[in-house]
Amino acid sequence: MADAEASKRRAKARSRLVQALYQHAVTGQSAEDIERQFLATGLGDIDTAYFRELIYRVTERTAELDGYLSQLLDRPLAQLDPVERAILRLGAYELAERPEVPYRVVIDEAVELARRFGAEQSHRYINGVLDRFLERVEMRAAERRAKRGS
Repeated sequence: MADAEASKRRAKARSRLVQALYQHAVTGQSAEDIERQFLATGLGDIDTAYFRELIYRVTERTAELDGYLSQLLDRPLAQLDPVERAILRLGAYELAERPEVPYRVVIDEAVELARRFGAEQSHRYINGVLDRFLERVEMRAAERRAKRGS
C-alpha cells in the first residue's frame, strides 16, 4: 500500500514538474524562483523532495539533455511545443539519472503527461523519442534486454 501511495505522489510530482519546466522554458525564470512560486501556491500531496530535486537537476542539465534529444528528433528541438520539450527533458533525465525508477514507468508516465498536457497525438511522439533515447542509455538498454529475455 505504501508503495502505491508513493507512486501516486511521484506521478503528481511529475505533473507539477512538467508545469515548472514549461514555465522555465517560456519565461527563463530560475529554478529557485519557480520552486519558490510553486511552494508558495502549494504543491498538494506530491513527492516534494522529488519535485525539488528534479526542478534543479533538469534545468541545470537542459543544454546537455537537449543535445541528446536533438539527435533523435525529426525536426529542430525549438520547433517542438514547449510542453513536449518539458516532458522529453524530464523523461530523458529520469531515464539517464534515476535507475531506481523502471524505464517502463518513466516512459508510461511521460506518455500520460503528453496525453494530459500535450497536443492530440504528442503522446505517440513522446513515446517514440524516449524509446530511442532509452537505447542510448547503456544501463537502461541492458535493463530492457533483460526484461525481454525473461
